[in-house]
Amino acid sequence: MSTTHDPPPRRGDAARERLLNAAIDVFGLFGFDGASTRKLADAAEVNLQAIPYYFGSKEGLYLATAEHLAGLIQAHVATLRERLRQRLSEAEGAGASIGREEAQALLAEMLEAMAALFVSPHSERWARFLIREQMAPTEAFQRIYEGVMEPTLDVARRLVGILVAADPDSDGVRLRTLALLGGVMVFRVAHAAVLHQLGWEAIGPEETGRVRRLARTLVADLRPGGAP
Repeated sequence: MSTTHDPPPRRGDAARERLLNAAIDVFGLFGFDGASTRKLADAAEVNLQAIPYYFGSKEGLYLATAEHLAGLIQAHVATLRERLRQRLSEAEGAGASIGREEAQALLAEMLEAMAALFVSPHSERWARFLIREQMAPTEAFQRIYEGVMEPTLDVARRLVGILVAADPDSDGVRLRTLALLGGVMVFRVAHAAVLHQLGWEAIGPEETGRVRRLARTLVADLRPGGAP
């Protein structure tokens, strides 16, 4: 008979998946230092020994959680982002650039999708983990940034560069891209302030539709000149 010190059975690595999913919430709520291995194991409903068995240590679990979170976000954004990247690459490969109208449509599609994700229930539990890493970055932030944020920002600023007629690698375009994304990210990172300011009780389908329309307006407002 197994004891509490025996490695947990794999069962298709269900225990590992439960730990990763629970760790997003526990690390997000308590931070790395405040998330004890007991809290993590209890939240996942697994044996305490599952943490060293699957991840080696709490730090190993934390880094694996960051990669797991990056994968969850990728599942929502990667297909669209790669389609846009491929279109940009095709145009560049032909020695040209896509036109302003097409760039605006592609960027609007991207920002609208991101806006919908930021106000969805999916992102609520991710935000606590991500905001902690923004405030005090660790190796976990680097993995999330390189896996999700950097490639997404790369596509966005290439499109912004076309719309503002400026070098996408310039500081001005980078700043305008960050400001553009910030215009929809605020609905998640300042969720409570948004609800109070707008008098909304929650963000449901109607409110989500308004945020998506805002995303398209923000893109339509991009014009050449005035870059910081």
